[in-house]
Amino acid sequence: MTRTRLAASVLPLVLALGVALAVLGGGAGSAQAATGYRYWSFWVGDGGKWTYATQGPAALRPADGDVIGFRFSVSEDSQDSAKPRRAADFDAICGKSPESAKAGSDGGSKRIALVIDPGTAADAPAGERPPALRTACVRVGADATSADALASVAKPLRYNSMALLCAMSGYPKTGCGEQVSDGGADMSARPAISVKTVDGNGSGPSAGLLVGLAAVLGLGAAGVWRARRRRG
Repeated sequence: MTRTRLAASVLPLVLALGVALAVLGGGAGSAQAATGYRYWSFWVGDGGKWTYATQGPAALRPADGDVIGFRFSVSEDSQDSAKPRRAADFDAICGKSPESAKAGSDGGSKRIALVIDPGTAADAPAGERPPALRTACVRVGADATSADALASVAKPLRYNSMALLCAMSGYPKTGCGEQVSDGGADMSARPAISVKTVDGNGSGPSAGLLVGLAAVLGLGAAGVWRARRRRG
């Protein structure tokens, strides 16, 4: 194989990596222009405190006596996401509920306490006003997920194609995880690559893409070396 043919075989790989880096760079620049994302975050009660859920509502199956919470807000990531503005206290939510009288009467069901916090006016999309915060004590099947528990009291639920929870009980009317600028403007129309993980699903290129492309380039370089060795 000639040097020209070797160069031609490796060049597309180099260009592919260059394009990927450019896309990631452009995406990062767009992400920097936005301060956060407007979405429903998902929380679980842990010793009376809120912990950001590591699984999505459709995957997490709470046990009897658990507390789950949802908060609509604008945040950059799980580290700065606003928590529900009500304590993760099962007794305070379910203690006086009529459902509590049924505890233990049906081995095929469980009681879950929910906190649904639509957030503040500052987090609301333009032209919308958040409904009041509410709590609920629900009884669902033993195998029910957090999404099932939520659906029992907050229909309709709206999800996107990536299973991201977009709205509950009609709030918000539109939008789903859109970027928000420093001034609170909707940035969803801008081309950007989101790397935020919501509901356990990531979107956009990640470090894994670069590792994969680097591996491909490594294979191409190894092929070049072997070809030169045979030629020599």
